[in-house]
Amino acid sequence: MKLLSEIPLSVLDLSPIVEGGTISESFRNSVDLAQHVEKLGYTRFWLAEHHNIPGIASAATSVLIGHVAAGTSTLRIGSGGIMLPNHAPLIIAEQFGTLEALYPGRIDLGLGRAPGTDQTTSRALRRDPTAADDFPDQVQELIALLGRPNPAQRVKAIPGMNSHVPVWLLGSSTFSAQLAAFLGLPFAFAAHFAPRLLHQALKIYRDNFQPSERWPEPHAMVGVPVIAADSDEEARHLSTSVQQQILNLIRHAPTPVPPPIPSLDGRWSPQEKAAVMDHLGALIIGGPETVKSKLEEFVASTGADELIIHSGFYRHEDRRRSYEIVAQAAGLPRVTVPSA
Repeated sequence: MKLLSEIPLSVLDLSPIVEGGTISESFRNSVDLAQHVEKLGYTRFWLAEHHNIPGIASAATSVLIGHVAAGTSTLRIGSGGIMLPNHAPLIIAEQFGTLEALYPGRIDLGLGRAPGTDQTTSRALRRDPTAADDFPDQVQELIALLGRPNPAQRVKAIPGMNSHVPVWLLGSSTFSAQLAAFLGLPFAFAAHFAPRLLHQALKIYRDNFQPSERWPEPHAMVGVPVIAADSDEEARHLSTSVQQQILNLIRHAPTPVPPPIPSLDGRWSPQEKAAVMDHLGALIIGGPETVKSKLEEFVASTGADELIIHSGFYRHEDRRRSYEIVAQAAGLPRVTVPSA
């Protein structure tokens, strides 16, 4: 059985836009958070592609990855993920080949097949409605473009070829678990927003994994939402920001991240509350001891090889503190970052 202290911890950032804040502030906060968690001993810092969502600024994901990578030294920076059916594989190979050339050995490419937005915005992206059906072929095309080119290959990713950027598959269902197992790729499950199929997907992935040259064994990373503070009471109060944000999303009226409130009682119906709680079913809320205990239970129940933590807060300083508490709970060794 794996222990919390034995596995890497990583960070999923959406470059959140808060009520009254600006996008420039969101980007500054993402770099600041990356620099903070780098010193705390986290392994990866991933950014996710979303479009037309007022509370998320990470739409131009590869651009932002480069910005964050430029402000850090040892942390692996990547996508969690790029929604591949929104793009031509060649374009993503060139973008991530460029990033790998700029920041060698520090770039990860996580891929998803959802649009990362609503249907109307998908059409504005010129996404083919059937694009997700071709996802397995798109993934294999992209991997080939990032690898050693065939002498007869007429189209090459320049930059990109021979970069061998590590490719991960992301999912919130069993589809990508099956594909990751078949292709011998690492798999990240999005339990931070859709935990319902977590254990089923992990079982399918591990039971069917086909070893590959880079990954002889399965490697499962699990996204887990955490709201940590100096006390359980404070954490419960701060968690109302993410609860409000999910409630607004369920109502098809997404908003920037709102400030915390004393309670959502009277603000949601029983059905809405149940939907929010289902969406946040894996959410860990609490002070240092509570968070440590719940994270240990989560690792024991999932057998995760790695956790990627997503923490949604209104105030940036509360988010920084949350990642400090998680790092202390896991006993992460602090890292000395080279001077610029």
